[in-house]
This record gives sequence, structure tokens and C-alpha cells, in this order.
Amino acid sequence: MLIELAVRNLGVIEESRLLFGRGMTALTGETGAGKTLIVDAIELLVGARADSTLVRPGADEAVIEGRFAPGDPDESDGSEVVLARAVPRNGRSRAYVDGRLATVAELADWGRRLIDLHGQHAHQSLLSTAVQREVLDRFGAIDLDDLRRARRHLVELDAELAALGGDERARAREIDLYRFQVDELDAAHLEDPGEDHALDAEEDLLADAVAHQEAAAAAVAALAEDAGALDSVAVALSVLAGRGPFTDHEQRLRSISAELSELVADVRTTGESIDPDPERLDAVRSRRQLLRELRRKYGDTLAEVIDYATTARGRLAELEGHDATAARLDSERTEALQALTDAETAIGAARRAAAPGLAMAITTRLADLAMDKAQVEVSVGSVDPGDDVELYLAANPGSPALPLAKTASGGELARTMLAIRLVLTAGPPTLVFDEVDAGIGGEAAVAVGRALAEVAGDHQVLVVTHLPQVAAHADHQVAITKHDQDDTTVSQTSTLDRDDRVVELSRMLSGTLDSSTARRHAAELLDQARRARP
Repeated sequence: MLIELAVRNLGVIEESRLLFGRGMTALTGETGAGKTLIVDAIELLVGARADSTLVRPGADEAVIEGRFAPGDPDESDGSEVVLARAVPRNGRSRAYVDGRLATVAELADWGRRLIDLHGQHAHQSLLSTAVQREVLDRFGAIDLDDLRRARRHLVELDAELAALGGDERARAREIDLYRFQVDELDAAHLEDPGEDHALDAEEDLLADAVAHQEAAAAAVAALAEDAGALDSVAVALSVLAGRGPFTDHEQRLRSISAELSELVADVRTTGESIDPDPERLDAVRSRRQLLRELRRKYGDTLAEVIDYATTARGRLAELEGHDATAARLDSERTEALQALTDAETAIGAARRAAAPGLAMAITTRLADLAMDKAQVEVSVGSVDPGDDVELYLAANPGSPALPLAKTASGGELARTMLAIRLVLTAGPPTLVFDEVDAGIGGEAAVAVGRALAEVAGDHQVLVVTHLPQVAAHADHQVAITKHDQDDTTVSQTSTLDRDDRVVELSRMLSGTLDSSTARRHAAELLDQARRARP
């Protein structure tokens, strides 16, 4: 239920804050005062497309906030949600849920749970087959999940069959290509993604083996031969040994001597371990060339080449097992087609079974809306699942039932839409009707007002109307007025008590505020509406 609505800088509304209660609230006022802007504000709150031209002249942005009680008002746990939308004059709009940034899609999701909007042109959508089919499905509580699931499964199987390769020659060419690639990759025996780095280091060692050996021999000679580094350290050690001031230096020289001896041994061993093997060098270079060729064809790194090999083997196996896979998929497709046929048959039967009941229910409701001679028929196409649903209306006795698009006037369409709304009692807690009473008057207007009041027994109803007969049936009434302020027009909203409602209804009846006759008539309308409430 919508509890509170705050609107700032939207069209002619500079600032407005409205509190809404249960039951039916009528929004009335002269043409252009801003009644529909209230509906526009609610639409923006639930994810409608933002239009910067709605921003009030002189303002940087329009801001709309709405406080809702999501649960059943009679069983409310006190939880609330606040939706907000800011529409700047320049740039993208912003959405908020409970003060945090949100997407417009999130607002729309909340909107589907909280509000059902019936705009001025909503009844025109009733002329489309899709909307009429949805009405029938909702009335008959027809579950479309099996049908959707069967269609989705069939699409997936067709995609798998197409991916197998239906052209035998194309498949043969693809098998040859993958066979060549897999053989080439298998022959390379790729196992280590770091093999090329190890080969790089080995090639560097082998390519300069002789020079490495010569360097090791020279280093050993410089350190260990006569008059080498080891001898020099020994001489220094002998002259300093036993002398008190050089005790620390003596220890360091002994350590250096030991370290040099160990270093000489290591350099000699390493030099002797280097084997200038020309055959191994050629093998390493050939292997590195092979890996470069594979990376050029199959991936930037050896790891990518190994991954491609796995993929290629899988695809080759799939292609070579085409016949078996195709047979399996064909079998599954046959079963899927049967499941789809069964689902379509079941839904077609359910729609045809529900159609007479829907027609009867709408006809009954139309009688309550001053169309007591009207007859409604609901046609369902003969081809399952009966997607071709069409509502027919015979507005007067003796006239043939024709499709709504060919027979209904604007007022009849509006009342047919309202009758459907009355039939489909399930829905969000708040229903908004924007001048759905257009094109009617007199007895029909009273009937529409009475019907909306009936809907308000189970839902919160907000209705924008020009008809006093409709407004009189509301539990609450909000007047929207406008006046000039400096060089601009400003709209104001005010909740009316009974005396104010009499004045507002008299204005709606006579066009003036001071007609005593109109006021008596307005008071009578209110009394009649109160007595007629369910």
C-alpha cells in the first residue's frame, strides 16, 4: 500500500506531500492542474522511462519519493520500503531503494509487486491478442511453465544438432583438420608448460660450453696455483699470527682461506661437469624450434598450446562420434517434440475450458457497469496451445458479437477493462486508475464509481477522475489546484474534508464554486454513495 508520496519540481508541481489511506482515494481538479502528474510520479517510482522535459522550469532536477507497506495492510508487520527517483534536467536519472543506490530494473521489480497502473490509454492495450490471452490465462490460473520449459528444451537440442555439423562433407573436412592437429600435438608430447624456459637455459649452457670450461680453469689457476690468491692469504696469515693487535684479523684471514679453498673446489667441479655435447645442443635447438612452431599455430604460450590440444581432442572425438551423438539427439528431440505437443494440448484445452467462464464473469460485471444488455464471448483458436485468444462484445441486444477493436466505443472499452479488473481480483495491493472513466457519464459513471469502491474493499485504489459521480464514491478525496506565482504556474494538493468535498464536487458538477443548487446536488451524491457502499 502506498502510504506517502512526496513530489518536488515535477511539471507544475513545485512541492507536494500526500498521505494515502486504505480504500479509494479520488484525485480531482481542473484540466491541467497536475492530476496526471501524480500518476506520472508514481510511474517514475516503479521504473518508468524518465523524461527530462518533466523537470519544472528553473529547477535542476525533479525528485519523487514514495513510502510503501509491502505486505497485507491487515496483517502488516510494520515493514516499509522507500523508493525514490531523481530526474535531472541533464544526464541520467538515479534510483534509490531505502536510501541506497539502485537500478531502474530494481524499481520496476518493486513496482510489479506493489502497484498495478491503468493509464489513460491502458484500455487500448486490451485490443491486442497478447493482452487478451494474458487475461484468459490469469482468469483460468493456467500454468505455462511446462510449455515454456518444453520450448526451451527443443531450442537447446536444435542448437546442439546444428553444432554437430549437419553437412557430411564439411564434417569430413573438419575431422581431417582436427586429426592433423591432434597428431601433430600428440607427437610433440607436451607435458610441461615451462619446458621452453628450461630449454632456453640449457641451450645457453651448451652453446658456450668450451668457453665456460676455459673460464673455470683460468679462475682455478688464479686462485690455487703458485703465487695465487690462496698463497697470498697464507703469507698474510703467517706474518700476523700470534700478534695481539691483529687477533681479529687473523681469524678473518683463516675464514677467507677456508672460503677460497671451498670456492676453488666448486669452480673446478662445475667446469669439469660441463660437457660440450654438440648432438644434445642440436636436439635442444630442434625442440625449441618445434615449440615455436606450435605456439605460432595454437597459442601464445606453451600452456595455451596444451589447452588447445585438449580442446581439439574433444572436438575430434565429438565429430568422429557424430552418428551416435546425432542419433541420441534425434531421439531426445522426438521426446521433446512430444512433450511440447502434450504441453500445448493441455494448455489449449485449459484455455478453451476457461473461456466460457471468463466471458460469463465479464458479462456479469458489465451489467454492474450500466451495460446490462452486453454479452461477451471469448474465442480460443483451434490450433494448440490456443494462442489466438480474442474477446468479442455485443454491446446491445440483437447486435452480433464482434471483436472489441471493431465494436467497442471508448467508454465501452474503459468499462470492459474495469470489468476485467473486477474479475481478476488478484493483483498488487495498490491499483491506480488514470481517467479510466473517460467517455462515460450519467448512470454509467455512477456504476463505475460503485465498481471502483467495490475494488477498494480488497485493494488500495487511487483514481484520477473528472466525474463527480465517481469521486463521490471515494473514501478520501484530494484536490489538485493551480495558480500563478510570479511568472510561473504552481500546482498544489490538499486533502478534503466533507465540507470541502461538497464544494469540490459542486465545482465538478457546475463549473463554479458558489452554486447552492450544485452544492445540494453534491451533498446528495456523497450521501447516495455512502449508502451504496458495499
